[in-house]
Amino acid sequence: MISKVQIKESLVQAIPLTTSTHGEAPDRRHLYMPPGHTKALRLECNLVIGARGVGKSFWTAALRAPILREALGKAVKELEVTDVHVGFGVSPDIDSFPDMEVFAQLISNGFTPFEIWKGVVLRWLAKLNPVSIPDGKWQDTIEWVRDNPELLARIVQDTNNALISRSRFGLIVFDALDRTSNDWGMMDQIVRDLLKVVLWLKSYPRLHAKVFLREDQSDRTITDFPDASKLLATKAELTWASHDLHGLLWQTLCNATGSDGENLRELYTLVIGNAPRSDNQVWLVAEEVKRESAKQRDLFEALAGPWMGRDRRRGVPYIWAVSHLADGRGRTSPRSFLAAIRQAAEDSLEKYPDHEQALHYESIKRGVQKASEIRVAEMAEDYPWVPKIMDPLRGASVPCAFEIVEERWKVHFPSGLSGLSDQRLPPQHAERGWSGVRSDLERLGIFETMKDGRVNLPDLYRVGFGLGRRGGVKPVK
Repeated sequence: MISKVQIKESLVQAIPLTTSTHGEAPDRRHLYMPPGHTKALRLECNLVIGARGVGKSFWTAALRAPILREALGKAVKELEVTDVHVGFGVSPDIDSFPDMEVFAQLISNGFTPFEIWKGVVLRWLAKLNPVSIPDGKWQDTIEWVRDNPELLARIVQDTNNALISRSRFGLIVFDALDRTSNDWGMMDQIVRDLLKVVLWLKSYPRLHAKVFLREDQSDRTITDFPDASKLLATKAELTWASHDLHGLLWQTLCNATGSDGENLRELYTLVIGNAPRSDNQVWLVAEEVKRESAKQRDLFEALAGPWMGRDRRRGVPYIWAVSHLADGRGRTSPRSFLAAIRQAAEDSLEKYPDHEQALHYESIKRGVQKASEIRVAEMAEDYPWVPKIMDPLRGASVPCAFEIVEERWKVHFPSGLSGLSDQRLPPQHAERGWSGVRSDLERLGIFETMKDGRVNLPDLYRVGFGLGRRGGVKPVK
């Protein structure tokens, strides 16, 4: 029998410090597809919407990697015969797409984003079905697009026909589009023109495009053009149900390397009754472990016990761990969940080595603190204005009346919101004053408005931003 300490140590080693791939192909052992993500990966799905940390860049990198595409082909058959190219993404690739500075220069030189995106598509097509085009400077490629509409149309048609003859498909993927511009108005134009290009490609059955967008981008007026409804009809949202997160956790744990993997698979087998299935050096968990079931609950109880304290009044860890990592819109990301569990394992090993379970309930609370710190840091990367606007609220207790929040802002920003206007992608609705900022924070899932009108923050943000709540997880100091 494996010991409690062995399980604690193996948990720490099994979960990676970060789940972000930074544009690199993810490890096949960590390739886990919730049933709800299947639609997002189908070729006919042109528009995929998701919050931070739910898998937009992960799926972009996975689609680009042939070995992972083959694995995904078991759920989405056409991916087995699809060539994938990234038309914009996290990792710079100046030969495949212009970066923010080149984009700005091309636009200042009089080119429209529509022409620029057609140039990106042209370079992709020239790789699928080799043809001679100017592919040195982007200026030369875009000028060729502008001056040769008929030749471009023939290249698109010929490439589509070539794919038909080879019984294959072509897919171009666009991700991280917030990196195209620091100005909301310009980014709207860039994304809107990209969607027009995606619509243009829909006439060719073998050529497909997929755009991954953040929610705040998709909420804007980027689809106010004719026939945009054809794209919206294909839209999919990347969300993770509680049982998806627990399924991902056990897929990750069972695929740990060396003795750590052996220890965790032994625990899995003790609870489930059968060992996880091995498929080409990847361990796959049973279907009942991927959905909300008694077995899935039993697995987490084997790690964390039945209660978040000494009795049932404190809650059930299986439910508590996910719910306290949800944002203001009730969604928990896999990145936050795995970070919390890893920190909880480290804390349990250090502070409660003799505790009966691998995860002590107090350590799970500290795991939420760590996940909140990480989430707040991520928010600062995407929206530099958010920590600036949240800092005056540090030490306050929620829920509270919005007037209390607004008063703190007015004291801290006596000249109003002018100081935030120079930030990268500043508050979208700053022109509406403090109520506009409140609206933006609600859209981001940081604020939530209660039925009585008071402002509340979910633990995912409250803890990291240093706000208190009676009886809640303590804020990070």
